[in-house]
This record gives sequence, structure tokens and C-alpha cells, in this order.
Amino acid sequence: MIGSLVTGVLTLVLGYAYPAYDCYKTVELNRPEVEQLRFWCQYWILLAVLTVLERVGENFVSWLPMYSEAKLAFIVYLWYPKTRGTAYVYESFFKPYIAKHETEIDRNLLELRTRAGDMAVVYFQRVANYVQSRSYEILQYIASQSPSQRPRPQVLLPCLPFFSAIKIIF
Repeated sequence: MIGSLVTGVLTLVLGYAYPAYDCYKTVELNRPEVEQLRFWCQYWILLAVLTVLERVGENFVSWLPMYSEAKLAFIVYLWYPKTRGTAYVYESFFKPYIAKHETEIDRNLLELRTRAGDMAVVYFQRVANYVQSRSYEILQYIASQSPSQRPRPQVLLPCLPFFSAIKIIF
């Protein structure tokens, strides 16, 4: 329990916070080096892929002993100045795989985008119809409850002062 908490905190600090700060420093230089920017872009791409794969396969890898520690070591390997593993992993594994499947990925993303747009339109229409019908029902209810719809006796008593008579009417 304590070990996983410590590993989780270290992963956040060493995998996200420190690289984000170093990336910030690189971006905010007066003349940032293109290679340094490329390095950090590759790092964030690999970290995003690792995070997605981990979420998808969490049930399969969570039971592995020392998984969190191995992940932490891998993340540090990616950005550590002496190893700079990002370039190696990106160029050796990630880039060739994506290049091989790029047209298929693009086609699937386009199809997904089209389906998502169609679904958004359908759900927007459903929500608009629902809001319209509920608004109409609410207005009908309010109209049925308004005092002008209910008959009310208007009694003026001659012995009451003028203002009391107005109060009874309204």
C-alpha cells in the first residue's frame, strides 16, 4: 500500500511534473532548439501512448509484480539526460509502427469523427425536443396555477376603508 503510494507520487513527479517543467523551460527560451522541442514532443507522445495502453490493459498488467516500479524506471529512462531513451524508443518502435499503419489509422479516425458528428446531431435533436416539451409542460403548469385562471370572489365590504377593499381584490 505505502509502496504503491510512493511509486504513484514518484511517477507523477518524475513522469509528468519534472518533464513538464523542463519542457516549459525549453519552450520559453528566446530561441528554443528544434531538437530539444522535438525531443519533448516525442516524450509526450510516448507517455500518452503508454498511458492509453495502460488504461486499456490495466486488468492484465496491474497484477504483475513491480509493474509500477518498472513503469517508473521506463519513464525516467525516456527523459534522463544520459540515456535520452525517447529518441531510441520513438525511432525504433513507435515511428515505424505508426508509419506502417498510418493510412488505416487515418481512415478509422475519419470514420470515428463522422460517426461522432452524426451522434452529436442526433443527441442534440433529442435534447432540444426534450427541453422544448418540458418547457411547454412547465408553462402549461404555470398557466394553470396563475391567479387569473382561478375564479375568485371579489367582495367589497362597505364598512372597510378604501385600501382594505383594494387588498381584498388583489
